[in-house]
Amino acid sequence: MGKKLSGKDLIKLGFPKNNSINVTLGQINRYQKRVKKEQILIEAKKVLLNPEAYKGDGVWGKIAESLLDPVQVKKHALRTTRAPFQIYGETDIDEQAKYQLFDALKLPVATAGALMPDAHAGYGLPIGGVLATKNAVIPYGVGVDIGCRMCLTIYPIATSYLKGKKQQLQNILIEHTKFGMYETHKVKHDHEIFERIEFKEIPLVKRLKDKAYKQLGTSGGGNHFVEFGIVTITETANEWGLPIGEYLGVLSHSGSRGLGANITKHYTYLATKQCPLPKHVQQLAWLDLNTHDGQEYWLAMNLAGDYAQACHDDIHARIAKLLGARAVAKIENHHNFAWKQEVNGEECIVHRKGATPAAKGELGIIPGSMTAPGFIVRGLGNTESLESASHGAGRLLSRRKCKETLTQSEIKKQLKAHEVTLIGGGVDEAPMAYKDIHKVMSNQKELVEVVGTFIPKIVRMDK
Repeated sequence: MGKKLSGKDLIKLGFPKNNSINVTLGQINRYQKRVKKEQILIEAKKVLLNPEAYKGDGVWGKIAESLLDPVQVKKHALRTTRAPFQIYGETDIDEQAKYQLFDALKLPVATAGALMPDAHAGYGLPIGGVLATKNAVIPYGVGVDIGCRMCLTIYPIATSYLKGKKQQLQNILIEHTKFGMYETHKVKHDHEIFERIEFKEIPLVKRLKDKAYKQLGTSGGGNHFVEFGIVTITETANEWGLPIGEYLGVLSHSGSRGLGANITKHYTYLATKQCPLPKHVQQLAWLDLNTHDGQEYWLAMNLAGDYAQACHDDIHARIAKLLGARAVAKIENHHNFAWKQEVNGEECIVHRKGATPAAKGELGIIPGSMTAPGFIVRGLGNTESLESASHGAGRLLSRRKCKETLTQSEIKKQLKAHEVTLIGGGVDEAPMAYKDIHKVMSNQKELVEVVGTFIPKIVRMDK
């Protein structure tokens, strides 16, 4: 008997001569490389004799599924007609983003869709794309940065503090916020998220736990930020009982870091293997939620979303401690996620890639650029938008276009005009890279109502 497990070994054991052999070899190769062959064969025999008992198991569940109810791999064609959809601010959205939505609406599992006014082209589903599907989840419809969030805390501190203590606030951001792939906090904080069962039972997630622990309370590169600014509450009867007026605010934008990116990569690969699609839409491959991989991705995605929230909790707790103040309000919402939601009377999976949930009464924050206001909003529960709104102003220029056409001196001029101090941030995140947030907001008046604003003053981004 050779040292490496082979298909012949499994046939000898009694495995049927079908795809269950390939699935078993794949799982063993991925998760059991260091386990002795004899031990693997003992365990494999147990699964073969009683597959029901292993359903849902991190390593053996997929093998049990292949013995009980094999996943049918068949090439899917797009439908000739689109599922119903709605576009907001259509004249300000690039054609490529629209075509990406139109393709997604022709998927056999698609039931409805919408495009938000900040939309622009992405991978698979466009940024600002909302798609409802029947019992299927699309990893690239969720996005790479799973559960990316906005989080705003409001402090009962006069806004004059922003000028009077400017250097102190800058130092807080320089020394106590971390960005990009390599920066982590010297003093690591623990969090209850690491006690979650997914970190023990899903092999991929288990391997990512150390990375997630190290990156807790850090922010990604690109358009992620932590900033101090002026919050203006404009509505008398608000949820926090705050008087109309101005307050000091801290706004952060970041996601699930390496944890989310690796989850997306792994399950996108599995989806493309199980759900072959025409080449130009292959990134829209889905996982059936009745399958082992579909269920596992759902658990991993929800964990990544909660981890993103834990990162923001850590960022804001560190800053609150340094400010020596207690927040009087906290508003947060996430995008790049999928939710179970009723659409036209049936439960669907609603993907919001770069779109904010806006159910009736649901609070959120929609940022502009570093020189434009963000808006604290309350959802109006519009069913045509699948109860969604934009997640920001949206890009006007691609990163490449920014680097080709914009200069540092132009950016400095813009920052000076708006009295904004920037720490880090590349040319590709210039204020001019973004659409006019006021226009975006006017294009979604039927989706959200405005409760207040946030104007950035000291902004920290990746270098």
